[in-house]
Amino acid sequence: MSRRSFASFVAAAAVLLGACASPSNPSADEGPAGMSRSATESPSSEPGAPRVTGTVASGLDTPWGIAFLPDGSALFTERNTGRILEITDGTTREVGRIDDTRVQGESGLLGIAVSPAFDTDRLVYLYVTTEHDNRILRATFDGAAIARPEVILDGIPAGRIHDGGRMLFGPDGMLYVATGEAGERELAQDPDSLGGKILRIDGEGEPAPGNPDPDSPVFSLGHRNVQGLAFDDRGRLWASEFGQNDVDELNLVTPGTNYGWPEVEGAGGPDEFVDPVLTWPVSEASPSGLAWFEGSLWMAGLRGERLWRIDIDDSNIDGTDGEAIAATATDFLVGEYGRLRTVVAAPDGSLWLTTSNRDGRGSPADDDDRILRTEIA
Repeated sequence: MSRRSFASFVAAAAVLLGACASPSNPSADEGPAGMSRSATESPSSEPGAPRVTGTVASGLDTPWGIAFLPDGSALFTERNTGRILEITDGTTREVGRIDDTRVQGESGLLGIAVSPAFDTDRLVYLYVTTEHDNRILRATFDGAAIARPEVILDGIPAGRIHDGGRMLFGPDGMLYVATGEAGERELAQDPDSLGGKILRIDGEGEPAPGNPDPDSPVFSLGHRNVQGLAFDDRGRLWASEFGQNDVDELNLVTPGTNYGWPEVEGAGGPDEFVDPVLTWPVSEASPSGLAWFEGSLWMAGLRGERLWRIDIDDSNIDGTDGEAIAATATDFLVGEYGRLRTVVAAPDGSLWLTTSNRDGRGSPADDDDRILRTEIA
């Protein structure tokens, strides 16, 4: 799809969604801490600014994915240990462990998602790196322990870098999965590879009805390493993506669209590739988690050590005059808590953030990974 036709396609795509590291820079994720404060930084007293109000859990080892259960408790994964833990009423306990987890660089136990029908099916979905590939597992959780999981989709390329891993269920009840190209750039443009893609599958791991190719789980392609997915209140899918040397990206994701990697990084490529809505210098972002909360997108930055609020101007969502969607970004908590990995909206009306400092690349002297509770002023 050309950039000229992209804006007019967005409105139709939103209806569908609502209803239904390279050798030169191995990984922005693994890069050093952020360097300088951005020109868009705001003081924490600004209206709409986040304020950390407490620590939900501490002493963790690279907490990666968080998903809430209907009763308000949360399940989360630790990338480097293969553990699944539950937080209930301020108490953290281990409820499972994926023994086949391969930990190397950015790989390990990554995303987690809870079935929309959890009250009846008790199903939890996990994204894990093994010796052979990245794969999606499904297991039941009876409230006491995670049962032995089954593989519902395998063959996702795996490597020391660019393993993707974020998962969430959309408003259509389908499971959306972000993958990376595992450091093999050409996979992102290969329609037969599951690497460098956003996948859309049903609860059994099969291609979801309405996919661009009915026999393929691929929903979009041309991605380098997506670690953030979020649906807004209009049912549109957004993705945060690691760039290489120049810019990181925020993309509005629509079915069958090609986002250009490795032919282009950021904006300005050939017409068959879609430009990102926003970009950042890699030193300011290296984005992982993404969430929709109180009318804005919130994006966690690893190398940038900050939390971004992204406000979307929808005045041109119908594509009038072929103009792009406008968005503005404001950063907060710059350098205060080190590398921020995951951001998720909690049932109590707060945002939860995870830090990713245990590997020694973050700022805090205690090198202690935590889950932080954050309120919006």
